[in-house]
Amino acid sequence: MTFHLGRRALLAAAAAFTLTGSAMADGHKVADSIHFLIPGGAGGGWDGTARGTGEALTKAGLVGTASYENMSGGGGGKAIGYLIENADSNHGTLMVNSTPIVIRSLTGVFPHNFRDLTLVSGTIGDYAALVVGKDSPLNSMDDLMAAYDADPSSTAIGGGSVPGGMDHLVAAMVMEAAGKDALNVKYIPYDAGGKAMAALLSGEIKALSTGFSEAVALAQAGEVKILGVTSDARVDAYGDAPTMMEQGIDTTFVNWRGFFAAPGLPEDKLAMYQDAIAKMYDTPQWEEVRARNGWVNIHNSGDDFRSFLEDQEKVIGDLMKKLGFL
Repeated sequence: MTFHLGRRALLAAAAAFTLTGSAMADGHKVADSIHFLIPGGAGGGWDGTARGTGEALTKAGLVGTASYENMSGGGGGKAIGYLIENADSNHGTLMVNSTPIVIRSLTGVFPHNFRDLTLVSGTIGDYAALVVGKDSPLNSMDDLMAAYDADPSSTAIGGGSVPGGMDHLVAAMVMEAAGKDALNVKYIPYDAGGKAMAALLSGEIKALSTGFSEAVALAQAGEVKILGVTSDARVDAYGDAPTMMEQGIDTTFVNWRGFFAAPGLPEDKLAMYQDAIAKMYDTPQWEEVRARNGWVNIHNSGDDFRSFLEDQEKVIGDLMKKLGFL
């Protein structure tokens, strides 16, 4: 099975940035402050994206101060519900999100979808990867497939998302593309990336499905080996990581990440958030954060962002039906 989400799929959703203050004529400081709402725990991709964006915006002088709030629960639904129910008091908040807001709405994990929020802008793309612990006997995707063929029930793959969530979907796509029945893959969900990592190191799971930027950080720390990444070509941030494609597994995937704001956000504040993010791309502070994490720049806001999300909703919905998740 071939599954490709092209560069448009990198376009990120808008984060619920709380930017207050007026843009300055010199083009530097755009907002006094932003409060980032993170729908998952520490150590995950949402956490890294929000904190990296806040770091770049503040160090570049585009935003005065940034604050962060982790609100796990309901596969991200708790934070979305909170932002909608407390919209009037959260005009200074940007919520980070990504492909799961599409997946989990399709599967009914939570009742809301991206249309219930104010779309700010997509910011980056992050490939996915399968990794194993540093002491694992597995050194390639061929090794993982051989282990799976020998004993499927003891070859569990874990991830930091709910069953039918993105980490599960990526693992299923990869296994399906490798000629396996995705419905037979044993997937074990964990509430956050950090917990999933602990399960990998303890041997509770054979491999971990995670974002490439998280995999790079773990590999550089000497904790994991990257078996495969879902990019078209090797990524400069960690050139030692082989692609799925070069190992004969015909699948690519990139997870967009971006920011949403509360529904009913005043137009001037929305424009301010979008202006701050647009200016961020031209700063060395952002390039440092981007390169460090192996992200791909994808900037999309306004109607373009909405069109992208609607397209992705159809592509992923069709895929999930094919794999039996819907």
